[in-house]
Amino acid sequence: MEDLPLPSIFEQARKIHNAATESASDQDVVRKGCDALRKCEDMIGKLGLFSANETKEDISTGNLKYILVPFYLAELTEKIMQEDRIPILKASQAKLKEFISFCETMELVPKEELETSTEGNSLADKRARKIARFKRQKAAESKLLEIKERKERRGRSSKASALSAPIEAGEEDMLDDDGEEEREAWLTTITLAICKAFDLLEMLKKEEEMLSSIKEKQEKDGDKNFSREILDDRMKRAEAWHRDGVVRARYSKPAPPITCATFAQDVLEGRANVSQAHEHKHQPLIFGPASLVNGPLTSERERLAAQVFQPGFRLPTMSIEEAGLKEMEMMNKWQERTAKFIEEANSSWHKDDNRKPGPSEVDEDEDDDAAQEKARAWDDWKDENPRGAGNKKLTPCG
Repeated sequence: MEDLPLPSIFEQARKIHNAATESASDQDVVRKGCDALRKCEDMIGKLGLFSANETKEDISTGNLKYILVPFYLAELTEKIMQEDRIPILKASQAKLKEFISFCETMELVPKEELETSTEGNSLADKRARKIARFKRQKAAESKLLEIKERKERRGRSSKASALSAPIEAGEEDMLDDDGEEEREAWLTTITLAICKAFDLLEMLKKEEEMLSSIKEKQEKDGDKNFSREILDDRMKRAEAWHRDGVVRARYSKPAPPITCATFAQDVLEGRANVSQAHEHKHQPLIFGPASLVNGPLTSERERLAAQVFQPGFRLPTMSIEEAGLKEMEMMNKWQERTAKFIEEANSSWHKDDNRKPGPSEVDEDEDDDAAQEKARAWDDWKDENPRGAGNKKLTPCG
C-alpha cells in the first residue's frame, strides 16, 4: 500500500467504507480501511492539498473528495469492536469535529446549521435543527441519485453514437477533472456527509456519557463480577443444601399415606380383598422434584410440585411377562373352580338313585294342617258376620 498513489489508496478505503456502512464487515477489513485512511491523511498533509486560506471555490475538483477522509475514518473507527469502547468513541468524535471544523473553514457547512448551533440547546431548537438537517440530507440523496441517472443516460447515448470510434471500457464513465457534473457530485456528497457527521456526533456523545456513568458506578460500587468457578461452587452448595433438607424432613415430618390405583382396581374387580396387605409395589413414576432426590414426598407442597409434569394417562404397573404370569394364575384358579362345580353337579340329588323327586310326607302333613286352619278361620268369620248384616243402618225407620 505504501507504493500506491493517493487516488488508489483513497478508492480502496472508500470501497471498504461503503461495504462496512451497508452491512457488517470483518474487523480485520475495518482496521485495514482505517489504516488506509490514515495513510491518506499523511499523504494529504505531505502534499499540502488544502490550505486554511482557501475556500471551496479555490479547491480543484479532483481534490474535493479528499475532504471526506476524516469523515470516513470517523465512521470506520466507530465500527471497531473492543472491550473498552470509550477510547474508540473519543477518537471517532475527534475526527468528526476535525471534519466539521475543516468544512466550516471551507464554507461548506450550511448557514442554517451554524445559526441553530449558536442559538441554544433547548428542545425546540434541537427539534428544528434535526428537521432542517433531515431535509438537507434527503435533498442531497435525491440530487446524487439524479446525477447518477444522468451520468448513466449520457453513457448509454455515447455508446450508441460511437460507431466509428469505439470507446474503451471505463473511459465513458470518467469525467474531466474540472467537469461541472463531477464537482457538483462531490460537493453534494460532502453536504450529505456533513449532515451525517452532526447526527453521528450527537449519538456518540450520548453513548460516551452513558458508558462513563456506568464505569463510574462500577468503580464506586466495587468489582462485583464473580468468576464462573465461584458461581458453579455456589450452585453445587445450594443443591446439596436442598438434598440434605429433604433427607432431614424425611425423619422430622410424617409421610402422607400413599394410595395405589392398581390395588384399588383389583379390589373392585374381585381379585383382592380390602383386608389383604399390600406393599404398593406399583407406584407410578414421578417426574417432578421428588425423583431428583430419590426420597418420599414429605409435604403437601412437594406432592403438588411432583404432580406438575405428570402424564395424563395411567402408566404401566407391570411388564408383559408379569401380566402373562398373572393371567396364567387366574386361569388356573378358574379351571380349579370349574372342576369343583362339575364335581358338585355330578354328585347332586338328580344323580342319586336312592332319592326320588317330589315332596316328602312331612311336607304334605304340614300343608294339610295349614289348609284346615285357614278353613276354620274363614268359617268363624262368616258366623260372626252374617250376610247383609252391614246394611242395617241404611234401612228406613219404622
